Amino acid sequence: MAALVMTALFFVAEVVGGILSNSLALLADAGHMFTDVAALALSLFVAWFSRQPATPEKTYGYLRWEVLAAFLNGAVLLLVSAGIVWEAALRLSEPEPVASGTMLLVATGGLLTNAVSAWLLHADHHHSLNVRGAYLHVLGDLLGSVGAVGAALLIRTTGWLVVDPLVSLLVTALIIRSAWRLVRESVDVLLESTPAHISLGAVRDRLQSMEGVHSVHDLHVWTVTSGMIAMSAHAIIPDTALHQRFLEQSVDAMRALGIGHVTIQVEREEICQGGHA
Repeated sequence: MAALVMTALFFVAEVVGGILSNSLALLADAGHMFTDVAALALSLFVAWFSRQPATPEKTYGYLRWEVLAAFLNGAVLLLVSAGIVWEAALRLSEPEPVASGTMLLVATGGLLTNAVSAWLLHADHHHSLNVRGAYLHVLGDLLGSVGAVGAALLIRTTGWLVVDPLVSLLVTALIIRSAWRLVRESVDVLLESTPAHISLGAVRDRLQSMEGVHSVHDLHVWTVTSGMIAMSAHAIIPDTALHQRFLEQSVDAMRALGIGHVTIQVEREEICQGGHA
């Protein structure tokens, strides 16, 4: 909430400053800051909404909204970046005069605002795709502000106008890299891909190494939402006396691998062949 309020207030100041100074770097930073306002507002809403209780129709509740918000934030960052690259290319061919004093003043204010917002969001960005989406927006603006300050100083001391679009391109390239990773990770979650840090082969080997297990099939591991990894499998154990022990051991083994939600169907012989793994 604090990051949202600060970002919204300074977005207005940065747009005005960018227009008055005629700085593309500043306007590019304002463009990213606008997406920050939307991203932070969306993330704040989703953080609340995803905690609503599950229902008979939505048995996992609304946890996946966090992943969807992360995907939308990443996609918007990519679209905004494409627009900035286009404008920067035009300015490289025809540099325009920039009021470096106004640009420096506004860029410094943006740098301070984004630094505080990034600090507020940093602690949780590793644990939630939703927070990471908002954090990347703010971090992109922080980099943009650093670039705008540097560009303003160079223009003020050397008069080299082309540095303005060059800085915009450099900052945008960094943002595109992070945004693409966010989009890719959120799409993987939505497609229920195996998490990158978990080896499906290791999971299978761990289960099949337990006493009495003949084979494991229909094995799936996926991410429900940030921090919640689930798995399901069918295990063939001919000796029914070993079933309960296997279930207890498999739950402990999966938790050691970082999988918290475990569902295993134990069979004396294979009775289901509808899986993909």
